Amino acid sequence: MLANKNLLITGGTGSLGKALTKHILEKYPEIKRLVIFSRDEQKQFEMAQEYPSDKYPQIRFFIGDVRDEARLKRAFKGINYVIHAAAMKHVPIAEYNPMECVKTNIMGAENIINACLDAEITRVVALSTDKAAAPINLYGATKLASDKLFVAANNITGVNPIKFSVVRYGNVMGSNGSVIPFFLKKKNDGVLPITDPEMTRFNISLQGGVDMVMHALENAWGGEIFVPKIPSYKITDVAEAIGPECEKPVVGIRPGEKIHEEMITDSDSYYTYDLGKYYTILPATHKWKLDDFIDKFNAKKVTPGFQYNSGENEEWESVEDLRVLIKKHVDSTFKV
Repeated sequence: MLANKNLLITGGTGSLGKALTKHILEKYPEIKRLVIFSRDEQKQFEMAQEYPSDKYPQIRFFIGDVRDEARLKRAFKGINYVIHAAAMKHVPIAEYNPMECVKTNIMGAENIINACLDAEITRVVALSTDKAAAPINLYGATKLASDKLFVAANNITGVNPIKFSVVRYGNVMGSNGSVIPFFLKKKNDGVLPITDPEMTRFNISLQGGVDMVMHALENAWGGEIFVPKIPSYKITDVAEAIGPECEKPVVGIRPGEKIHEEMITDSDSYYTYDLGKYYTILPATHKWKLDDFIDKFNAKKVTPGFQYNSGENEEWESVEDLRVLIKKHVDSTFKV
């Protein structure tokens, strides 16, 4: 799929961007060019040490901000595929600095779309979040707006063969700023603060996120929001898995947090199809024939009113499961 192709990742120095880079270079060594686009020069410098140009001549590092449409247009010259992973994602920081979040997550998305339409891009996959479904915080609201922009962008492509799609998933295990690395650091203090004992979250590994992005890149018809079938965990079980001997005071939820996260709401159910490994929320309007899509992917429509949330999930990570996963995906030296 990527042989002799040029691919760009916005936010490429983030957790998922780095995992995508590793995967692509290992699985598709014949890729012509892989561009890491981000605004953090220190992270780019550090990543460049991992991928020196003499060993990885395909890789390029490009400083830029998704808020800067002119810079995006320059970066997209000659690019075939774009994976949009850049975002302002920390919920409390977004609540305190709302317009900064809007500028990056909404205006940045619009800049990506315009730059892609003006270049020779053929596939665009944008990363979303479970917080975009029925959002109660600004981060989720901006990502919902971003999702809408990318889905609707398929309506204005004209004869351009470009396809825009979205992947939406839950907490990525071990990603920067997530609860597991936070608890691993706090373990040494002997105290693991619990926001709410009823809180649950979806759980996906970095590789699971990478696999889903690559699936969308290869299989999207345009306008889909892909949602993985993944397990949930209880925040109390994460704390028990990491520090069974630690104190676990309840400190209350942070501004903009939910007790349970959703990825598909009951309102989404009327456009949602089961693809086997994934669900997909289809756009209300699309250029392709629905019957052809159903036949191609053996898609089965979910029942009206169906919803997919972390508190009512059918699959759960146990305390022991979490310990195994933490050692495998987050910290190989982890011991209880």
